[in-house]
Amino acid sequence: MATAFTMPAPDFNLSPITGWTRDHWVAFADQQLLAVRPRFSPLKAAILLAGRPSSSGAVSDGLEGFARTFLLAAFRVAGEGGRDPHGHLGLYRAGLLHGTVINGPEAWLPITDRSQPMVEAASIVLALQLTKPWLWDTLSAGEQEQVAVWLQGSSRSTCVDNNWVLFQVMIAEFLATAGFEHNEAHIVQGLDRLDDWYAGGGWYRDGDNDGTGDFFDYYCGWAMHLYPILWAEFAADRHPQADQRLEISRRRLAAFLEDHVRFFGANGAPVFQGRSLIYRYAAVAPLFMGEAICATPLTPGQTRRIASGAAKYFLDGGAYDDGLPSLGWLGAFEPMTQEYSGPASPYWTSKAFVGLLLPPDHPVWTAIEEPSPLESADGTKHADAPNYLLHSTASDGIARLLNHGSDKYYAPGPDEPLYRRLAYSSHTAPLFTEHPVDNHFAVLNDAGTPSRRSRIHRLAAGAGQAASWHGPVWSDAQDPADSPWRVATGTAAAGGYELRVHAVAAPAGSGGTVRDGGYALAGHPSVLAPGVLTDGRLYTAIRPLHGLTDGGVHRGEGESPLGALSACGYLEGRLSGERTCFASLVYLGGEPPAWVPPAVGISPAFELFDDGTRVSARLNMGAGQVLEVAFAF
Repeated sequence: MATAFTMPAPDFNLSPITGWTRDHWVAFADQQLLAVRPRFSPLKAAILLAGRPSSSGAVSDGLEGFARTFLLAAFRVAGEGGRDPHGHLGLYRAGLLHGTVINGPEAWLPITDRSQPMVEAASIVLALQLTKPWLWDTLSAGEQEQVAVWLQGSSRSTCVDNNWVLFQVMIAEFLATAGFEHNEAHIVQGLDRLDDWYAGGGWYRDGDNDGTGDFFDYYCGWAMHLYPILWAEFAADRHPQADQRLEISRRRLAAFLEDHVRFFGANGAPVFQGRSLIYRYAAVAPLFMGEAICATPLTPGQTRRIASGAAKYFLDGGAYDDGLPSLGWLGAFEPMTQEYSGPASPYWTSKAFVGLLLPPDHPVWTAIEEPSPLESADGTKHADAPNYLLHSTASDGIARLLNHGSDKYYAPGPDEPLYRRLAYSSHTAPLFTEHPVDNHFAVLNDAGTPSRRSRIHRLAAGAGQAASWHGPVWSDAQDPADSPWRVATGTAAAGGYELRVHAVAAPAGSGGTVRDGGYALAGHPSVLAPGVLTDGRLYTAIRPLHGLTDGGVHRGEGESPLGALSACGYLEGRLSGERTCFASLVYLGGEPPAWVPPAVGISPAFELFDDGTRVSARLNMGAGQVLEVAFAF
């Protein structure tokens, strides 16, 4: 049962779109901290929540609850200049001292190689740094040393080779500034490793995965941009490279935000793509950081509008059950979680409250709220580093991501719904099925099993387009690198429509069927016309243009995080030789597609050419709207 927090009355004079002000953010922080207070362990060193434990175990999960809510309390108290009317810090002070007692009744697990306590220690040191005058400085020398001894486990440990290197950076910096023995190499190596993953345009990969796959997702914003900036601020008086690093971060964050602002729909929801989505509106953290270091393309009123809209979307949408955030998106939905996710993992939404470090008189809090760029005009932008085509429409406020570069590929295995779909949006979610249908192009084998889109390889495409290819496989026993098949896909988009062109290179003598799926809707979707679905608010459609015929509708139950029932349309076609091309027109919008009802429909003029090395297609939809795709394959 979702519980409404006690929030201030909306202020539609200052914030005409969301009604939220800085007071709402402070109240939202307080309400969450008060809601979790009854879940403290007796000595306050753990937050004990019910639910499926993470792969690290229940003891680690208790530390996670402590650390991530401590970070929330720190942003809230530091942002208010130490004012703490609810006494949040006193609880965390007690828990800190009991958790770091070796062999104590509520002792935290030690920080060892690649262990979860390393992750939580980074939140703890960040919280201690932010609340230094009101907590750390009140500890005795012996108490400070006790905490430092626990943190120094990081100095002797290795970490996962991804965003985790930044946790060691933060831990080492805290120990250094507090005057304790630390591992300075962790700082140098961690920041250098971050540079290794910089892909240009403000984008970082989350690790290089030995070069086998690409991880582009929200970790770029709430980790790879957040921690280096905070480190540079904390290290300014100690580290000779702090100023230089801050300037690098400023340039990179400014570039990243040019794309990141296109990830939020007018409904407030971020685009549903990537892992750890239970962190939800933590995705707004880099927007506030852009304001903090003057590295944003947004006006202050736009920043607050997007950030408040995202937080409000989840609060009003039911993400908090009995005052606690669920493991899901709006309600609980376990299939979208990862094995490392525990009951308290969603409290990394705390990162969004970094905005409270901006004082009450900062323009981000005093400016009149303004519509986001997505709400002002339709937009299409190619993000080169992840090879995304970002497409949005002002009339319905939908943000879309057409994916040709992020695959989270480790090794042969099932398709990853959070990474390998052709498209994602702020208003829909992928279906969590064993065999994907939605936003997926597949070759069906003799048993009807669809092929997987595993490792995604980029292809060059024209302006306003994106393209990629992959080697289809059908089972874990097959490596896509060894597949004799090739499927290349190019996409272009405008006005809510997407032209998708697929070229299939098949082994000699192969035949069979292909399937092309559109966006999925949840709730109680119904068929409005052939290939057209609606849930009463949104409309999705998929229309054959070349090589495909009317297919059908996939219906599921328990497959979508947005509703118990779900459906998506699909088309089918037949392979005809060693190279076959297919094309479809896919639609997602707040109104029916232009060909419904037929009386005012369109008959798009479509041309497709394939000379065996290059595929090109042109769709003239009338009214001056033309979509073109071209790629070599």
